[in-house]
Amino acid sequence: MGKIVYLMGKSASGKDSMYARLLSEKSLGLKPLVTYTTRPMRDHEEEGVQYHFISEEQMRTFEKEGRIIEERMYPSVIGPWYYATVDDGKTDFEGTDFLVIGTLESYLKVRDYFKERPAIHVIPVYMEVEDLTRLKRALAREEAQDSRNLEEMCRRFLADQKDFSEENLQAAGIGRRFANNENMESCFGEILGYLQGME
Repeated sequence: MGKIVYLMGKSASGKDSMYARLLSEKSLGLKPLVTYTTRPMRDHEEEGVQYHFISEEQMRTFEKEGRIIEERMYPSVIGPWYYATVDDGKTDFEGTDFLVIGTLESYLKVRDYFKERPAIHVIPVYMEVEDLTRLKRALAREEAQDSRNLEEMCRRFLADQKDFSEENLQAAGIGRRFANNENMESCFGEILGYLQGME
């Protein structure tokens, strides 16, 4: 059985750091499932690492070819940004275990997509951070950028409050939570034990 470990959390919950930590854990043997986006690349990001950065025209080509597993659009303050999981032929979903970062909405779509393929198990991993801590982290991240966009940071913060509401989490069947308020190593240890217990 192949696994897709679906890492989720509100903005500034530490997903990128946890993603890197889980990928480097050899005992898990996870490979990155790199998704696609039309949003601009941030200062610290690299093509093919965090995302495949493409144009909206390229996204529509994938759509015409029937290769999009799930797609989302976010109305940023500088225009619409699209995110998508694409069956791009680069992944053997049934023979490999993957790790991906996404939203609750995208998790549900990927989970439902693979219901038709019982050899693949989609595992949700939801990281939780206290709101004030999250806001401080988001501000620190913006301060480190060459080009700051506080309006977009605030939009994302408020949108995540709605998207990851308790009601939505319960409806999606997300019971287990992993707190990442102060000690990422402790959070990593909990997630590691959880995933190793599934093997």
